[in-house]
Amino acid sequence: MAITGVSMLGFFITVVLTRLQESWAIKENHVIIQAEFYMTPDPSGEFMFDFDGDEIFHVDMEKKETVWRLEEFGRFASFEAQGALANIAVDKANLDIMIKRSNHTPNTNVPPEVTVLPNKPVELGEPNVLICFIDKFSPPAINVTWLQNGKPVTTGVSETVFLPRDDHLFRKFHYLPFLPSTEDVYDCQVEHWGLDEPLLKHWEFEARTPLPETTENVVCALGLIVGLVGIIAGTIFIIKGLRKGRAAERRGPL
Repeated sequence: MAITGVSMLGFFITVVLTRLQESWAIKENHVIIQAEFYMTPDPSGEFMFDFDGDEIFHVDMEKKETVWRLEEFGRFASFEAQGALANIAVDKANLDIMIKRSNHTPNTNVPPEVTVLPNKPVELGEPNVLICFIDKFSPPAINVTWLQNGKPVTTGVSETVFLPRDDHLFRKFHYLPFLPSTEDVYDCQVEHWGLDEPLLKHWEFEARTPLPETTENVVCALGLIVGLVGIIAGTIFIIKGLRKGRAAERRGPL
């Protein structure tokens, strides 16, 4: 489904420096970001916490519950989802005021940059995951479709929430588990208000290119030369050692 319409975006962000540790010459900065936004005309919002660029948790606005990026986080920490819902209500009220004061000026659309790459080195027949990294875009309204041989794929796909950047733009990750083969090709199709048409990023298996014979010959020749030099140098040192030993025997004890 194509994205259409004009966006009005309210984005509120808080940055807190949580730790500054100094030990001799070592200095570590860690930042927790509370990011929240609300936008129209299709009402939507997000509330999340980010630690050093990685999501800690976000609040599911429909289910009204906290969703931890890793289950382990929820075992030693908690967050009341109602607090996030209250913040989003304030954001909505603030956005309404901003829209009126700006005479309904639409948000500036910044098109995304898209990269597709595998999670690990690709081996035929070995399960892997394709990552579609969508970066540097605004507003946070985007449609992503995985295509296998030109046909949409939905089985096993997953995604992150919209992640904030330092420049007030956004980034997002989409994942597709797959079994590499020479017969399948994949595309990550991205739709955004800043794009005139859907953006396709292609990926397919490419066998590793073997070294040309000339390169192999050069490598072998260099290896042979290095080996010969080592043998000659070792022989010279042995001969010198034997000569010194014989000279010492001829002189005898003083």
